[in-house]
Amino acid sequence: MESAIHRGGRSVSVAGMEVGEGASTKVNANVGTSRSECSVDLEVEKALAAQEAGADAVMDLSIGGDLDLVRRELRGALEVPLGSVPVYQFGSGEVEPEDASPDDFLGALENHARDVDFVTVHAGVTRETLDTLERSGRTMGIVSRGGHFTQRYVRSTGEENPFYEHFGSVLDIAEEHGLVLSLGDGLRPGCIGDSGDAAKYHEARVLGELVERSRERGVGAMVEGPGHVPLHRVEEVVRRTKELAGGAPLYLLGPLVTDAAAGYDHVSAAIGGAVAGMNGADFLCYVTPAEHLGLPGVDDVVEGVRACRVAAHAADVAEGVPGAREGDDRVAGARASLDWEAQFRYSLFPDVARERWRSSGDACSMCDTLCPMKR
Repeated sequence: MESAIHRGGRSVSVAGMEVGEGASTKVNANVGTSRSECSVDLEVEKALAAQEAGADAVMDLSIGGDLDLVRRELRGALEVPLGSVPVYQFGSGEVEPEDASPDDFLGALENHARDVDFVTVHAGVTRETLDTLERSGRTMGIVSRGGHFTQRYVRSTGEENPFYEHFGSVLDIAEEHGLVLSLGDGLRPGCIGDSGDAAKYHEARVLGELVERSRERGVGAMVEGPGHVPLHRVEEVVRRTKELAGGAPLYLLGPLVTDAAAGYDHVSAAIGGAVAGMNGADFLCYVTPAEHLGLPGVDDVVEGVRACRVAAHAADVAEGVPGAREGDDRVAGARASLDWEAQFRYSLFPDVARERWRSSGDACSMCDTLCPMKR
């Protein structure tokens, strides 16, 4: 597990995966148990399916069963970088946030650090940030699980968020284990009506300060971004968040551009992800068709990765990333000459395209003999 920061912290290397300035847009897939579904084998199967579908990284969000076992099984199975969320240990039932101590927070981080390449640390959920949230008039409040756990600790104890108060110790652990820190968006909006409010930007400012401290220590740091943003505000939110974060790589969930697409939230997220990517987002976290509805299955994971890969590729083409458009141009040439195998070879998902073509009788049945390319 080796990480580094480059070009003033505007890019990071997560176990060899480049994220940020000058790199292509990367895709992350989440897996993980819940308290009601705790099959380690199933989560490994999902992670391998995500990797096969083209995910650049996988993150373990487990909160049920033996969390250490899940993480270590994923580590042993995957070739791509693995991330996790240490504060989710509080969701396993071992320790409740109200009963936790700063040592519990740092101990969870130290435990995860042995098995993963990057971690989400919700260090921006401070007492002052929560005060701002309470004045914001949000519809949904906190929807981040890690943000919620941290809020429970801060409000029940009256103490500061340990990840913020003891950020020097967080950096010590990250430096020792070669971790990249993904500074978590504990106050990300859970609906488009809550997007871009004062609480979210207050947290982004705090994370920007922590990015600077990370750079001073030579620890790689990314900043996580908003979850729900109406389409016409995606550019504004992405650019402002990156500005507040000092240009650190931006890692986004979605963003989802509508709240009304349950069952197709992966499409909503792909739309938002493409626009976010072309405006500076560096790392897109997929959303599956099961979002807001239940724990995703293997098929959901695959569909989520594919949709997110389309978004990432579209963003790279729009940004002019070297080589990004090469496949598009080759597909166009192959279509013009009716070279089916070349079309499949240069497509993002060759096997899917080939199978769909074969189901039409090894021919495109749309235009049939009236195909303009046959001219």
